Amino acid sequence: MQDYTKIPSKQYPDVTLKVIPGHFVTPNSHINYYIDMTTMKTRQNEASAVARALSTEYVASTIVDTIVCMDGTEVIGAFLAEELTKAGFVSMNQHKTIYVVTPEYDHAGQMIVRDNMMMMIQNKHVLLLLASTTTGKTLGRAIEGIKYYGGLISGVSAIFSTASNVAGCPIHYLFSKADLPDYKAYSADSCQMCAAGVPVDAICNGFGYSEVRH
Repeated sequence: MQDYTKIPSKQYPDVTLKVIPGHFVTPNSHINYYIDMTTMKTRQNEASAVARALSTEYVASTIVDTIVCMDGTEVIGAFLAEELTKAGFVSMNQHKTIYVVTPEYDHAGQMIVRDNMMMMIQNKHVLLLLASTTTGKTLGRAIEGIKYYGGLISGVSAIFSTASNVAGCPIHYLFSKADLPDYKAYSADSCQMCAAGVPVDAICNGFGYSEVRH
C-alpha cells in the first residue's frame, strides 16, 4: 500500500483526513481512495477534535436524545455527546442526558433494535454519526431503520461525505469531494478501474481494509 496523503481541514486546523490512492472494494461500491479514519476514531485527541468540529454544525435549539454511532465512531460519539451537552442542547429524555449507542444489523444489513434498547430510539430525537458516506445506501437504510422503530431524525453527521443529503436529511460533514476532487465511486458492474484492468488493492469496510495479495 502507498503512503498516506494528509488533507487538513480548511475550517478546523486540528482535524486532518488521511487518504490512500488505489483500487478499493467496499460493500456498496468500488472507490479510488481509501479514507483512513483509524486514528480519528480511536485516538483521544483526534476524536475529541472531530467531535468539537461536528458540534458546531448544530444550534442550541436542536433536540438530541441519542447518538447512533456507525462505522466504529463510538469514541467520537461520546465526545460529541459531551460537546452537545456543554453547549446546552435540549434533551427530552427523563435523565436529561444523551445516549450513545451502536446499531446492530441483520444478515441483510437492516438495523435491529432489541427490546432493551428501544427506550433509546422510540420517540427519541436521534443524531446519526458516520465516518463516511458515498453511495448513501448504508445511511438510507439506517434512516429507514430509525424511523421504523419510532425514532425522530435530529441530524446526520459524517466526517467525509460525497452527498449533501440522503432521504431528505441534510448531512453535516467536515470533508467533501471539494477536498478530494478526483475521488470516484463506482458500482461494481460499472467500475472504470476494473474495465481498465487495474487490480484491486484491498477490500474495505467500516472496520478497515485487508490488502489483496497478487
